[in-house]
Amino acid sequence: MITQLPLPAALKRMELERNRYRKCLFVTVGTTSFDELIACVSAPDSLELLENLGYSRLVLQIGRGSLVPEAVSTESLALEVYRYKTSLEDDLRRADLVISHAGAGSCLETLEKGKPLIVVINDKLMNNHQLELAKQLHKEGHLFYCSCSTLPGLLQSMDLSTLKCFPPGQPEKFSAFLDKVVGLQK
Repeated sequence: MITQLPLPAALKRMELERNRYRKCLFVTVGTTSFDELIACVSAPDSLELLENLGYSRLVLQIGRGSLVPEAVSTESLALEVYRYKTSLEDDLRRADLVISHAGAGSCLETLEKGKPLIVVINDKLMNNHQLELAKQLHKEGHLFYCSCSTLPGLLQSMDLSTLKCFPPGQPEKFSAFLDKVVGLQK
């Protein structure tokens, strides 16, 4: 015997089932401005690529950037945009993949949550210690890194199963690592 659910309950269950299989991509620039990254991931070609990769939700944390993409929701993709929140914890928890600027805080928070991470280097920064940080964490197998121009290719070719979990709860080791990267420790 098939149980007939009242229409609102049936619709809610269908929505829950549909959401269970939706992949979410979270993009964060922290407290900085990185309009090139936001433009890259919100471009029509990138949105199409993300849909083809199975992502149906894209959340952009745009910081103090001047580029503010329009939040849209279509049948195949929901795009949410905001500047800041008190905490990124909910967005990180919901994300199947995180794309971030190479800020140490953003990297550490994402890796400690066990989320796959792509770090996008801001080529316009001088004395770019972020590149050194990304290279080292990539060398250790914890993340992928790229520039805005190579991000679409990386999204198509990466194998997230090759990433290693970042050892949690060792901020002193991460701090010592950062000191070494920026030249405060030899």
